[in-house]
Amino acid sequence: MPREWTDLFVLPDGEAPPANAGGEEQEGGRGRGRFFRRLRENLSKTRQALGAEIQATLFETVDEATWERLEEALIMADVGASTTAKVVAQLEQEARDGGLEGGEALSARLTELLAGIARTESPVRIDLSPKPTVIMAVGVNGTGKTTTIGKLAWHLRRELGRTVILGAADTFRAAAVEQLQGWAQRAGCEIVTGREGADPGSVAFEAVRRGREQGADVVIIDTAGRLHTQDHLMDELTKIRRVIGKQLDAAPHETLLTVDATTGQNGLRQAKLFSRAVPVDGVVLTKLDGTAKGGIALAIAGELGIPVKLIGVGEALEDLRPFDADDFARALIAP
Repeated sequence: MPREWTDLFVLPDGEAPPANAGGEEQEGGRGRGRFFRRLRENLSKTRQALGAEIQATLFETVDEATWERLEEALIMADVGASTTAKVVAQLEQEARDGGLEGGEALSARLTELLAGIARTESPVRIDLSPKPTVIMAVGVNGTGKTTTIGKLAWHLRRELGRTVILGAADTFRAAAVEQLQGWAQRAGCEIVTGREGADPGSVAFEAVRRGREQGADVVIIDTAGRLHTQDHLMDELTKIRRVIGKQLDAAPHETLLTVDATTGQNGLRQAKLFSRAVPVDGVVLTKLDGTAKGGIALAIAGELGIPVKLIGVGEALEDLRPFDADDFARALIAP
């Protein structure tokens, strides 16, 4: 799974990443090590709630109470009931068969099982072969969607040298447009806006048209934040997709749903309902540093089959990173 920005994206045939892609972050693998430490620190609330209980549980005598305590710990971390049941049953069976002896072996195997759940059969990478590649961002108000768009644009410019155009299709909130304009300036990319209250589809249409006309590499469309229970607004997403498709065949090429990790199982419900309204290609899981419910990443992947592609573990630009299942599971479980 992707560990660096250059791993997350599929480039057009024959194109190699820029020689300086990743900058200092990639030198000698030190960048990955730094980020893993940062990830582990920023997942401290989930790790303290989950990891401490697991270590205490698995290093004691293994009996029925062990599996009950492990199950409780995983559910409390919002891994989800069905996903938890599968993991615990598998671990219990392997321990019964004698394949796992001692707490360290059990802990290591648990890490492997959780990482395996985080992997899905759906494509994890984002294909940048179409020109322009159109990415549509959706999600509930307050999840960090607009900030994620700005950071993603910044990384596309910095890591891959892509030209990016932002489409401010959230025309209902002037603050949303202003926020995106600030990110456009910071990321060094163009932005297409409409008047307040304008048809969001028209802004999305114009952004894609501008991208085609100027030969941009990527167009990212910001849509209005909406509750997953607002049917009329969910229907609007379908309309925006249809309008974009009229401007460019097969667009949008990627639809990313931003989910606030602090909402726990409610985030799973959001993902279910959004994926019914529009095809969701991947999830951006934000605010992982502020919650003990980081297991929601596993619940979304395990129960819905939707890959988590990006995670946010802080406010800094480098705190938006490609999601790696192995690193995530180790950061959760390792003492």
